[in-house]
Amino acid sequence: MHHRTVEELMTRDVVRARRDTSFKELARLLEENDITAVPVVDEMERPMGVVSEADLLRKSADQADPSGLTPIPHLEAWERAKAEGARAEELMSAPAVCARPEWTVVEAARLMEVQHVKRLPVVDEADRLVGIVSRADLLRVFLRRDEAIREEINRDLLRGMLLLDPRDVTAEVRDGRVTLAGVVEFRSQIPVVEQLCRGVDGVVSVSGNLTYRTDDARDAPGGG
Repeated sequence: MHHRTVEELMTRDVVRARRDTSFKELARLLEENDITAVPVVDEMERPMGVVSEADLLRKSADQADPSGLTPIPHLEAWERAKAEGARAEELMSAPAVCARPEWTVVEAARLMEVQHVKRLPVVDEADRLVGIVSRADLLRVFLRRDEAIREEINRDLLRGMLLLDPRDVTAEVRDGRVTLAGVVEFRSQIPVVEQLCRGVDGVVSVSGNLTYRTDDARDAPGGG
């Protein structure tokens, strides 16, 4: 099995800003490049933080409504500082949450979830920016063809890893949904097979009706 890596999915030609990039220049970078955020790097090309549309919009949200109908929202001190900022280093969300090129899709997705971020600058061994990966990039694994997923499960997982006879267990894939059929030797193998199939890139769900020849849970000491 081969989980796709960040290096395979990331954007390499990264639009970036410097710490002294102005507010208007940041807005222009986002608009002209059709992106929603830009990493801010230091003189050594190491990410310091990220400026997103949300960071820039705080300035608009902090302005009074000429009609007087909408009150100015309450901002925390750090939000107020961003709203009043004029350069990238004052506006960015910092420190930058970064990924490594060799990370798997799973590792990158988990970091995004834990840190509540939508993209990760990707850095090399010297912490220099080499790419950026977004949620949309990670979702590309679900665009894998059913044939490729089925081949990986049948060849690499069921035959190669679990050493199951192709006459005993097969997998069919439709729209990323895996259906398993056949018989395994032991009952305890069924959840293992299903869990490993769920870990294949591009799999949406796993179902089926695998049966077993030996109920090792029942036959094991203390198994009832």
